[in-house]
Amino acid sequence: MTEQEIKDLVTRQRKYFQTGATLPVSARTAALRRLYAAISSNEKEIHNALKKDLGKSGFESYMCETGLVLEEISYMLKHVQRFAGEKRVRTPLAQFHSRSYQKPSPYGVVLIMSPWNYPFMLTLSPLVDALAAGNTAVVKPSAYSPYTSEVLQTILSQCFDPQYVAGVTGGRAEDPCLLKEQFDYSLFTGGQAVGKEVMRNAEEHLTHVTLGLGGRSACSVDQTADIRLA
Repeated sequence: MTEQEIKDLVTRQRKYFQTGATLPVSARTAALRRLYAAISSNEKEIHNALKKDLGKSGFESYMCETGLVLEEISYMLKHVQRFAGEKRVRTPLAQFHSRSYQKPSPYGVVLIMSPWNYPFMLTLSPLVDALAAGNTAVVKPSAYSPYTSEVLQTILSQCFDPQYVAGVTGGRAEDPCLLKEQFDYSLFTGGQAVGKEVMRNAEEHLTHVTLGLGGRSACSVDQTADIRLA
């Protein structure tokens, strides 16, 4: 995607969000059910892609990727009505004629950038929560898991109009273009170097950010190890 195409995509999503179409709980649950159905019908293709990208078995793919996403969707379907509802709070004495309550509101247009090591789960689990909260989303999976990214793009295009949820594929060239745009919330999981860039660009627009930054875990294998198991 070019910089202008990304800019146009974010603009369309913002306009769509401003129509209020994502706010009703019925719209949120409908989106989650479409996503659940698409994952279930494409499960074989998802597991094949994870095998090609990372060598994961079907069992591991379900336990650590698709199964966790389906569980997250099921959880949100059960609780989104309560999460989105009003909560009565105490009214100050000076406003005794009034009624006080808290009403959760979505942020708007959300950017989700995910890593290669759990490319399916760490892409769609944040998306599930963003949709349950009533946002639109731009999703950027890792270029280092190309087969899974291709399947993700297929699933998203099956479920959603791009003005609601859109996938952006490609490599590092697309990342700066995305980060230049003004999102209302950015979620990034990956390394510290890119995480710093996400934070730096978010500061320009006072964008809310959630970062999951990993690192390298040391591992020593000596003569007592079962080499095959290790």
